[in-house]
Formats: sequence, structure tokens, C-alpha cells
Amino acid sequence: MSPIPQRLQQLRVAMQQQGFDAVLIPSSDPHLSEYLPAHWQGREYFSGFTGSVATLIVTQDFAGCWVDSRYWSQAENELAGTGVTMMKTHSAAATVYIEWLVQTLPAHSVLSVDGKVLGLATARALRSGLEEKSIVLNTDHDVLSTVWENRPSLPTASVFEHAPPFASTSRAEKLAMLRKAMRDKAADWHFISTVDDIAWLLNLRGSDVSYNPVFIAHALIGIDSATLFIQAEKVPAAIRSALAQENIQLADYHSAAKALAQLPQDAKLLIDPRRITDGFKQAIATHVQIKESLNPTVLMKSRKTDAEVACVRTAMEQDGAALCEFFSWLEDSLGKTSITEITIDEQICAARARQAHFISPSFGTIAGFNANGAMPHYRATAESHAVIEGDGLLLIDSGGQYLNGTTDITRVVGIGQVSPAQKRDFTLVLKGMIALSRMRFPRGTYSTSLDTIARAPMWAHGINYGHGTGHGVGFFLNVHEGPQSISGAIPDANMVMEAGMITSDEPGIYRPGKWGVRIENLLLCTPAAKLEHGEFGEFLEFETLTLCPIDTRCMEITLLDQTEKDWINTYHAMVQQRLSTRLTGAALHWLETRTQAI
Repeated sequence: MSPIPQRLQQLRVAMQQQGFDAVLIPSSDPHLSEYLPAHWQGREYFSGFTGSVATLIVTQDFAGCWVDSRYWSQAENELAGTGVTMMKTHSAAATVYIEWLVQTLPAHSVLSVDGKVLGLATARALRSGLEEKSIVLNTDHDVLSTVWENRPSLPTASVFEHAPPFASTSRAEKLAMLRKAMRDKAADWHFISTVDDIAWLLNLRGSDVSYNPVFIAHALIGIDSATLFIQAEKVPAAIRSALAQENIQLADYHSAAKALAQLPQDAKLLIDPRRITDGFKQAIATHVQIKESLNPTVLMKSRKTDAEVACVRTAMEQDGAALCEFFSWLEDSLGKTSITEITIDEQICAARARQAHFISPSFGTIAGFNANGAMPHYRATAESHAVIEGDGLLLIDSGGQYLNGTTDITRVVGIGQVSPAQKRDFTLVLKGMIALSRMRFPRGTYSTSLDTIARAPMWAHGINYGHGTGHGVGFFLNVHEGPQSISGAIPDANMVMEAGMITSDEPGIYRPGKWGVRIENLLLCTPAAKLEHGEFGEFLEFETLTLCPIDTRCMEITLLDQTEKDWINTYHAMVQQRLSTRLTGAALHWLETRTQAI
């Protein structure tokens, strides 16, 4: 029996006692993180849905979980028997639940949302939508805290230095860059809550969030001082001393709001409305002059330096070698021993762990055989997983966190006989992936403008997919990083592609109940080679970073034109040349076999 109905009943009692007609529980924490420490996974606790993104709304007679198309199949299964209704949206950024609230709640109702985890931009959209019906938005209470039994405590793992040679730009240099950007925006203070920005700025890493090497903290940066708000026990003495020498003070994690309230009378504070909570915005003293703009560190960390790119290229070789060892093991073991989707996860993680500088996976491995591969964010569990046997397609989306880089790769391999329909889907996805890989475009192009390039081969056949084509990737940081997004998102001025950005390229086709195909490489945006007609300005192009064969057995060669065949052969030649010196025996033989020219 699901525990969710009882939890919802307890929540409804608390709502009634506190005078709330509805409670909204976002997938969020005070840092607006994508992946949350257990302490803030209230949406999962009260709904049972384990996907990374969703919005839960509870009233006295209804509970609904708004999820985007990546999670529809998963949510349908996980919400069954919970009393929570799946509400479909077509985008993770959609706020259609606001329309539902306006249509459903009576005038003058009270909606409760914990302001400490509600993004400022979302809060503004809520207030704007609700005011037409005089619905009150109460952000002063965390109603969950009164009914969440055995709520997990805050994580306490120690932070550690991301040191040279991997961290090639010092803390002092990064702070100087940030302070120049602050002065350019006429600000003398800057508040940062996003944990990857803080980790990048201070060359520190942690393990407070699964898969992302970050730690929970806030930072207040002044023109000549800085304060890191963090639990004291998380900072080793040596790091504490090093920070103090650079005039970076430590303060209690929970005192950040108080510090904002105590800013000087003439303070000019820079905040990013998409990266700060409504609670922190409300805490800022009224005399402070607020400057709203993108956190400067978002752009800074997105553009990798030459030294960082060199590290990433080595990490890609290590990752590619690990994958060759894994796929060699897989092909040799099929039919000899029982292999499940769980086994795939274990073996691929073990292969990466044998590589130098490996820290952890960069996200939970997605290993989906046949119908399970049709769920873009599928995750096998001990209770529900497939055995790899018979015929079909095995989709594996995985990645690694190394001190010298973050990887993210998807490959689909044929098991037994691959049908003509499966080969057709595989090849259409491959054509889209290649098309984006080969793009040249003028500097100043929005990342969103590139999305249709990868979709065009599928659109020509009346096929589409429900997720973005590409996301930014950090440098030993979050595997999902902005500001660039190759997707159908509405662009803003910060979503321009720039040299140094690392972006995924991962189109797909998903046949519910049958199979899924996604092929993913990471691309580095670089200045284009000198073009014949230079009077049209600067152009950019992509360098493929990911090194792992693409299964030619799944290709319908007749659907590929000569330029696409040439790209595949050139790519496979590069993969073989760069990985062969890192492999021996069966893994080397597998590499040589799978990189033969078509």
C-alpha cells in the first residue's frame, strides 16, 4: 500500500489548521537546484513521483502533479494508487498550473508556498496570475515541516579544493573577474545562491547532491570582501585558513537572509531573478538599490578556458576507454550469463571507476532495453527492470564526473536481430545528430536557433521528440549547465552560443511500448576555420569531444548521404586513433571492429 494517501491527509489537516486552501510544492530548494538534497525533496515525499522536475498542488479534495512529456510514462506508473493525478505539460518550464489555480480556486482563497524554495521569477508569475481572482499567495510558511515525519537533515559532507592542474584559474582571478562585472553593472554587492556558481567561483567542490560535485551554501560578494554562508563543520581547517587569507569570511548557513537585511544604506545589490528565491528577495532591506541581471558567473563558467578544454579532451579519452571496456564485456557476456539493466549500470560505473581522476557518475545511468528505452528518463530499479535477452535495442545514457571534466554520452546498441523499423529510427536520429555536429553559424546565433537542425531529418518523416536537443555541461560541475539551451525554449539575450561552451547533441525517437533511440555526443563550440567570404563576420562551429563508436549494425546505410557516411568514417577514425593507445586485448579488438569504415 502506498504511504502517499496518509501523508496527503496529514498535510490537508495542517492546511486546514493554518487556513490554507491549497499548497504548492515545487521541485526546488533555497538554491533553485535541479537535483535536490533529500531535505528538500518534499514534492517526492508527498506525491511518490521520483522524477527530477514536477510541481505538486494539493487542495482539500484534489492533488495533482504537473509533469512534462519526458516523464509521462514514469509518472503514470509511480502515481498509480497515490491519490495524486498526473497533469500533463509539454515543457519543464511551463506554468500552466497557474491557469489551473485561477480556474479552480475560489476568489480570496489562500495558496501557500514556502518562499524559501520558491524562485523569484516563478513567484512573480504566480502573483500576476492570481491577482485577477484576488487569490492570496502566502510565502511565509513551510507547512510541510509540520507533517513531514523523519525529514532528512541537511547534508554535512566536507568541501574540498578543486586544485591545479585541473583548476587552472585561481580563486583570486575569478573574484577579480566577477568584481569587474559587478562594477560594469554599477553594483557593489552581489548575492549568489546557485551552488554550481559558488563552487566554480571559489574552486571548491562537495558531495551534497547526488552526481553533482557541489555543496549547499550562499555567497555575498562585496567589492573588497566576501562571505560564504555554510555549515561550519563542512569546511576543513586548511580551506578555512586559505579562504581567510583571501578575505573570504565564513558565516552560518542560515544567516544569509539576515545579512541581506543588514546591507549598508547606500548598497547597490546585484541579483539574478531566475537564480534567487522569493524569500531572499523579501529579506533585502528596503533601502538597498537592486540591480537585476544574470549572475556574471553563469556566463564565465560556461565558456571553458583553453586549459580546461585540454583537461576535458583527456577526460573524454579516459571515458571513451572505459566505455570500450564496458561494451567489449557486454558483447562477450551476452548469452553466457544473465545481464539486466541493473547489471549494465554496475558494469559501466565499474569501468569508469578504473580510470584516473574519476569521482562519481554525473547522473543516474539510464539503461533501457526495448520498451524501457522509450522513456527518456527511465531508471531501472531492483523491483522493476528488464533482462537483456532476445532481440531489440538497448539504450544507455550515462556519464562520469572526473577531476578533469564532466562527461555525458548516449549510445544505442543492437541486441540480437535489429528490425528494419528500428534501423530506420536509429538512422534518422543519427542524421539529426550529425547535422548539428557539422553546423557552422554566425557568432551571435541563439542556441535555440540550432534546435531545428537536429530535428529536420525526423520532421521530414512526421516524427518529433519531447525533450531539448542540447544542454550545457560544466567542468567537473553540473552535467546540466546554462545559459545555452539547444531547445524550443523562448530565447533571451544570454542564450547566445559562444566559443568555449560545451553542449550536448542528443536527438531521439521514442516509440512507447516498443523502443527508444537517442544518440548523444558532447560538442565544443569553437571559432570556425577561416572562411572564403570573411566579410560576413565571425562564424562558429563544433568540435566533437565524445569518443565512442556508434553502432554501425543499427544503421540503414541507404538513408545516409555521402557527407554523412564521410562524417561517420572520419569520426570513427578519430575515435580509434585517440583511444587505441589506452586499450589492450579484447577492448582494443572491440574498438577496432566497431570503428571499421562503412
